[in-house]
Amino acid sequence: MSGTTQAQAGLSTPAAVPIEDTSRTGFYADMTTPERRTFWACAAGWALDGMDFMIYPLVIGTIIKLWNVDAGTAGLAGTVTLLASALGGWGAGYLADRIGRVRTLQFTILWFSFFSLLCAFVQDFNQLLICRALLGLGFGGEWAAGAVLMGETIRAQYRGRAVGSVQSGWAVGWGLAVLAQAALFSLLPAEQAWRWMFALGALPALLVFYLRAYVEEPAVAAEARARAAAAGDRPALWEIFSGPILRTTVLASLVATGCQGGYYAITFWVPRFLTTERKLSIVSSTGYLAALIAGSFAGYLAGAWFADRYGRRTLFLVFSLGAIAVILVYTQVALSNELLWVLGFPLGFFASGYFSGMGAFLTELYPTRLRGSGQGFCYNFGRGVGALFPFLVGALSQTTTLANAICLFAVGAYILFFAAAYALPETRGRVLHADA
Repeated sequence: MSGTTQAQAGLSTPAAVPIEDTSRTGFYADMTTPERRTFWACAAGWALDGMDFMIYPLVIGTIIKLWNVDAGTAGLAGTVTLLASALGGWGAGYLADRIGRVRTLQFTILWFSFFSLLCAFVQDFNQLLICRALLGLGFGGEWAAGAVLMGETIRAQYRGRAVGSVQSGWAVGWGLAVLAQAALFSLLPAEQAWRWMFALGALPALLVFYLRAYVEEPAVAAEARARAAAAGDRPALWEIFSGPILRTTVLASLVATGCQGGYYAITFWVPRFLTTERKLSIVSSTGYLAALIAGSFAGYLAGAWFADRYGRRTLFLVFSLGAIAVILVYTQVALSNELLWVLGFPLGFFASGYFSGMGAFLTELYPTRLRGSGQGFCYNFGRGVGALFPFLVGALSQTTTLANAICLFAVGAYILFFAAAYALPETRGRVLHADA
């Protein structure tokens, strides 16, 4: 990357390290004890985060019937959760720059676990809407703090594969939510089963005990905060919108908007698509969701390797094109249910795998003193705008098929993702420093 481009991006010019071992799993054997502890703590956090978020899309059909709400209103709860997560992520990112990554992560996990549990006791849709909004603040903050923690703890040559492999925990959590749905809706009446689903969302709180005992603050972050305190230099909340860093913030926010808008348009409504337009029962749709989740898990792992082998930017370009192609076939071609089941794997693969590069990419775009704020804002700005997609897809499905609504918003989002990623520099191998 040229000096001009680096200046525009708001970055110094640290030397990139060569990626010597590019195997898919070789990075793990060479990890230090702090790196491994952080790896597993964040992997568990992502898994429980994914389980918690996916509970609502899985019970949305029951909520619609139980409280007689339309699809657009039901989708609003998903939108509100994600909008709140945008604020929570930005705030948590800023807090992580001020008080530390690990402390912020602990607080956000306790926050969204509590409000997930509270969702199990609501008595009407308005109460559920409020609880999901409050849950979203912690949900967004957990990603912001955890992604920065991982990005700074893992060495440059392994960062893409390690952070990307941790991202695969989301698919594990999604799978746990689907298994819980199949079990609970088989054993209990639907009127009770959905409440137990939300109660399971309190499980992440247990992770805090591990974080307190074993996970250390990244040295580069601690050093940067110590230097800032000694110099009386406290980064301002709005500093990521000033000077040469502004361009980075705008483009990275558009990347995050496109990738998350497409993802939420697909994953939020596919369970409903299967049970309505494809006429599958909740239990029988589990196999179709399993194919989607398996593809998602494989995509995360493949994307993690791809990000270190070929670069973060190249990962985004290739997978966004793949996602566009598969979603067009999945929603617009008349397929038998058997073929639809098979196509679930590549849909999950391309619609999820690019997330493996996002954490490392955003970490590498910003200087250490602003990394939490920048990464937290960009990713969660995208989450906030992407939050509109569940509502808009639901609203549009009132005038066209749900398949058409999913396709329109998903394809549009992936086009934006491709264009914004193309305009940003490659960051693979960038070494992080306390003063840069």
